[in-house]
Amino acid sequence: MKRALFALGLSALTLSACSGGLIPNGVPTASTGASRPSPDARLPEKAAKPIPSTPEATLAAPVPTGDGSTAASLGVVRGPEIGSLQVDARKATLAMDSFRTSCPGLVGRNDSSGLTQGADWVPACDAVKTWTGDAISFFAAYMDAVQVGDGKAFATGYYEPEIAGCRTRQAGCEVPIYKRPSDLIDVDLGLFSDDLKGKNIRGKVSGTKLVQYDDRAAIEGGSLTGRDLEIAYANDAIEFFFLQIQGSGRLRLPDGGVMRIGYESQNGRGYTGIGRLMKDRGLITDGSMQGIVAYLRANPEEGRKVMQENKSFVFFRELTGAGPLGAMGYPVVGEASVAVDVKFIPLGAPLWLSMDRAEPNGIWVAQDTGGAIKGANRIDTFWGAGDRARAIAGGMAARGAALIFLPKAAVTRLGL
Repeated sequence: MKRALFALGLSALTLSACSGGLIPNGVPTASTGASRPSPDARLPEKAAKPIPSTPEATLAAPVPTGDGSTAASLGVVRGPEIGSLQVDARKATLAMDSFRTSCPGLVGRNDSSGLTQGADWVPACDAVKTWTGDAISFFAAYMDAVQVGDGKAFATGYYEPEIAGCRTRQAGCEVPIYKRPSDLIDVDLGLFSDDLKGKNIRGKVSGTKLVQYDDRAAIEGGSLTGRDLEIAYANDAIEFFFLQIQGSGRLRLPDGGVMRIGYESQNGRGYTGIGRLMKDRGLITDGSMQGIVAYLRANPEEGRKVMQENKSFVFFRELTGAGPLGAMGYPVVGEASVAVDVKFIPLGAPLWLSMDRAEPNGIWVAQDTGGAIKGANRIDTFWGAGDRARAIAGGMAARGAALIFLPKAAVTRLGL
């Protein structure tokens, strides 16, 4: 992830890759005594009960034209007319507004999916500036729907959490939130070999060698202590763990104020999904966020060790403007923005979901990316902030069909 929001769906804890954070050794856990946050700040005890829905059938998959590593090589087929799709008018309007926001970046981006060129989006982006009609008519007028590959979609959810915290360390608020260390180095491997174009690593210099950066256990053990990297502190280690997964969030301060923090960087270490790990070991049977939290709270020492097996660690910065920000650098919007794999869905493109849960159905806009969001038709839906957002995102795991909306010029060029 290159921007502020490290968009990794909570359901991906059991299925793919996320990140998290814990307290340094020697600091008492925030799950006991006065250090525990008030109930309204805690993670939801239960996921929202799914609203069932029957997804539309996918179209026949196209014959791949290449290795399947991008949408263009996997193949695309023309979808139904946009005006014939089942959509929620309110959500479609939110999506049109988010599309409008994305336009400045959209027309100037290099699309690694192979489906569009920046100039393809200009007519739609010019029109949306002054559009006064309904959102469905706008999308139908300037775009056509296509299906990438077999169109079979899997959607998880993420949200912007709010947890108890403080700007300076105090009793009951002792979990450090770090900014990016100055010795963390990003390396573009494509500068050294054409075979490595598009690949990047992070590390630090030790002597004359580039080595891996400190992992979670080392950081929690105090490797960054004394370097003036703390931008704030959290009350509860487990809640901060989940905030790291989301990549941005709000700290509710003792004086009633709010400090917003967003993703700045990550230590470059690979991710281990603790939900899958815990299920494989028989520690839990409920792989939802709520099931994981219940185990972590009931077994703090074992939970700490399990979470340390995820070596990835996220660094934050304070956010002072609109946000949280997605990979395009624009604010993501609840029930309108999604994280995608840019090799299969262009950032800034609208898309349509028809899933076996009703909540994610409708039009969204791809405005974010995430380490766990890989492959065709893999979607992470953003639900905003608050109890409802946490409850829906925490249990979101929906399957169904996906279509992407592309400019008519791009669809013509693709021969569809």
